[in-house]
Amino acid sequence: MAKDAPPRWDRRMQQRLSRGEAAALGELYDRFAALVHSQAHRMLDDEDAADQVTREVFGYVWENPDAYDPKHGSMRSWVARLTHRRSVQRLRGAHGEAEGPGADARAEELEHRVLKATAAARADYIVASMPAPLRAALELAYVQRRDYRQAAADLGVTGDEARRRLRLGLQLLSTANTRLPADSAPPGYGPTG
Repeated sequence: MAKDAPPRWDRRMQQRLSRGEAAALGELYDRFAALVHSQAHRMLDDEDAADQVTREVFGYVWENPDAYDPKHGSMRSWVARLTHRRSVQRLRGAHGEAEGPGADARAEELEHRVLKATAAARADYIVASMPAPLRAALELAYVQRRDYRQAAADLGVTGDEARRRLRLGLQLLSTANTRLPADSAPPGYGPTG
């Protein structure tokens, strides 16, 4: 996953979008469409709905470029926050505010799904933003199934350093399951609202 864009790029992109430069929207789409689509798909578990959310997010950005405030974070964070918010709205809308038998159970299931998807989005952000040495150690251990000795050899560090990197990476990831207020976005995605 790409790192947040430099603030200078963000401001220039916002200015270009405000002037109505279609090429700017294309550039923004090329840079963030995979992020938007994968986040929406993870939350909605539906390819067509993820496609729709992707169109809606970029449509909103095109129509409201001045809604982005660089003081609240990067353009990437803003786009991710818009995706999160729109996906939650779609989830809640799809399940509706149904009355009758089982409505409480459906509402509880929906909230559980929203919280689970939010935790996954936070975990993605944490992994993407953690220092490269920690990310590399976690990838070796949990994706490539190496033990800490093998990871140390692959990384060219001592066993103690490999264990330290794994421990720090896991400590960072453990914060992804911390329960946030219902209307908050994943950390790093700027304020809600």
